[in-house]
Amino acid sequence: MAGVPTPTPFLEDLLRSAVNSSPFPSPAPPSARLILQAWSELRQPSASSDPSLLLPALLTLSSVPRPSLHLSDPQAKLLLSLLSSSPPSSPAVPLLLSLLSVWLRKSLRPSSSLLLSVLPLLPSFLSPHSLLLLGSLSLHDPSRPAALSLLSRLLDSPVAAPPPDLLPDFLAGIGYALSHSDPTSFKKVFTFLLGLWSSGAGPSFSPSLSNGLMLLKLVEWLVAGFLNSRSFDMIELLCSEISPDKCRERRESYSRFAVVMACSGVLRAFRMAGSSSKLGVSARMRNSVEGSIGLVANSLVMGNDSEKHLLLQCLAIGLARCGPLSFYADVFRCLCLALLDVIFPLMHLCRRVVEIQDGSLEVKQCLESVLFKEAGAVTGVFCNQYAMADDESRLLVENDMWKYSQEIYWNLRLAVLVLRGVKDELLRDLEKIAEAAFFMVVVFAAEVAKHKLNPKAFGETRSEVSVRILVSFSCIEYLRRVRLSEYTDAIRQAVLTIQENANACILFVESMPSYDLLTKPQGMPYLEGKRYAWCNDEVQTARILFYLRVMPTCIGFVPGSLFAKVAAPTMFLYMQHPNGKVARAAHSVFVAFISSGNDSEQDDRSALKEHLVFYYIQRALEAFPGITPFEGLASGVAALVRHLPAGSPAIFYCVHSLVEKTRELCTKAVSHDGNIWKNWEKDNEPCKKVAELLLRLISLVDIQVLPYVLKQLAELITGLPKEGQNVLLSQLYSQIAESDDVARKPILVSWLQSLSYICSHKNPFGSSYTKGPSSSDTSSLNASISRL
Repeated sequence: MAGVPTPTPFLEDLLRSAVNSSPFPSPAPPSARLILQAWSELRQPSASSDPSLLLPALLTLSSVPRPSLHLSDPQAKLLLSLLSSSPPSSPAVPLLLSLLSVWLRKSLRPSSSLLLSVLPLLPSFLSPHSLLLLGSLSLHDPSRPAALSLLSRLLDSPVAAPPPDLLPDFLAGIGYALSHSDPTSFKKVFTFLLGLWSSGAGPSFSPSLSNGLMLLKLVEWLVAGFLNSRSFDMIELLCSEISPDKCRERRESYSRFAVVMACSGVLRAFRMAGSSSKLGVSARMRNSVEGSIGLVANSLVMGNDSEKHLLLQCLAIGLARCGPLSFYADVFRCLCLALLDVIFPLMHLCRRVVEIQDGSLEVKQCLESVLFKEAGAVTGVFCNQYAMADDESRLLVENDMWKYSQEIYWNLRLAVLVLRGVKDELLRDLEKIAEAAFFMVVVFAAEVAKHKLNPKAFGETRSEVSVRILVSFSCIEYLRRVRLSEYTDAIRQAVLTIQENANACILFVESMPSYDLLTKPQGMPYLEGKRYAWCNDEVQTARILFYLRVMPTCIGFVPGSLFAKVAAPTMFLYMQHPNGKVARAAHSVFVAFISSGNDSEQDDRSALKEHLVFYYIQRALEAFPGITPFEGLASGVAALVRHLPAGSPAIFYCVHSLVEKTRELCTKAVSHDGNIWKNWEKDNEPCKKVAELLLRLISLVDIQVLPYVLKQLAELITGLPKEGQNVLLSQLYSQIAESDDVARKPILVSWLQSLSYICSHKNPFGSSYTKGPSSSDTSSLNASISRL
């Protein structure tokens, strides 16, 4: 006989807390006066025959928190007398049985005569309500044999499930009995426990995750008690009852979900107790329990199962509670399914909310579920299994995860487009689930990167995995709201890997959505009749921004033809995105391509660069100011004048376009503010930015283009009013004076002196910049500039 001390006086409270991690506040306990009054009423001779007197008094006592309720032997004797005079169907019976069980568990040495006097009464009250009292009686030596005998008699007949609120009491009674049973009784009671939710137990015991959590806690409590009392024979017996062989033998009587939760409770108790070797827990016992979990997982993987959803829930929460597990391919696969289909059912939820534009109840239930709250722990167990998995299992799970990332993109994108501005609160809740799924994907990808992107991994495998990680991250980029080291580390490893392989770079660029897909929603029937604007598609924009940021790191390996076909249209499209961050990233791609020079077909690449520059300048300047960020424009211009061949027509076109844009902007600025030239140093007008960019070109362009730049600048400056001339001349003086270019500085000094002379003696355009020049003025100006 085990003789295990009870680790806590109230197991049923532990079971309730296992289900309700944040229970509602309990009502205020009755006052001492009310408690005394209740006992006084129970002592009335008419109490047993007057329900109006008996029930309120018992309810008052039952509402006292059990840790605060103290019952003496005389009070227990009073309760026993009331029980003996109550018919079995009386509503007072469950209350009396519950109060007596409190007395049995809080009394260190209850009267033996009282204990024995309880037993003759119980056969008349054998029911689910009496199970807690039977278990409490088994805690004491005098009443234990008879209590276990009565319990066995109760279990021999079909047992109806108690009401849900009393199930913790029912299970606690079984737990108390198991903790002090002899081996024969233990086997019978434990077999009954694992079969409660099987088909043979009847429909009244419907399996649920909350039932499973209580079962896990019960078994954990039981094993922890055996460990504390060093009852290793009972631990051995318990483990043998849930061994794979026993589970196969009793497949008809054991509930699979009960097996999973019982095994998880055993493993959790082992983990919480510390070192298994010091405790005397053999590796054979642990492996046997783990093998039973693997057996249930195998039954799930092998085919469709009506209990699949519940079993996946139990596997996930059970393993999250018990910690690391030896590798089992089927368990690994089930954890993946649980994460993608049960914990983060984004595909179902997105489709649901889009179809009915509601579904808030399902979304709230998912957010508040215990599984969602423990998703991090489940992900940890999942990644631990990945670290131990074989290559075939890893590949299967990776494919599922990468596919899931793409499904997140398509479904969440549609949900955002449909719900934004219509059901914002629902969308916020949906995105909370999606953000948690983002963390799960990122942590998993970081684990993949650690194992498959290290230098020892096979080259082609590394490249392929890198591309798939990057594509997956692009799909969930919209959900990245905080800095995450796993995210940055995985990207860094993936980018470094594809930089070593031209084919990987090509695969990455080819995976980018096409221009048509970006500008025209396809496969989205719920958007029919609605105006679609690509620049307002937040999820798509986040994905393209990811591509725009990564592409410069591998642009040298991208063939010109592929860049022209796939990347350039998207680059030019997002160059005019109203979000400055996105537009700047598009300019960065242009700069990277213009600066690249590792393509084997250099002639084709050079021709493409020149061709793209014409459209780039046109596209950038037409949206400046307003959309085109000046930093992006400046970097693009600097790159093209540095990297295009000397004397390139594209550079001439760039200079001419910048001069025209400067003239246009200055005209508009003067018309709005006549004092702009006086406030030039403090001003931040677009015309100032472009003018200064134009001035910087004299030290950037090649020597073949320099004369054209000087001529264009002279035409621009001499056409300004006197204040404008002085401002730009002053800037030119400073810029040329600070130059250390010994080759072109003499030319620039001479040109600047001549330009200053012309400006100081004549303003061909008169005093107003908006007034056009006469024909004689124009001829004089051209002659002067020619002399420059």
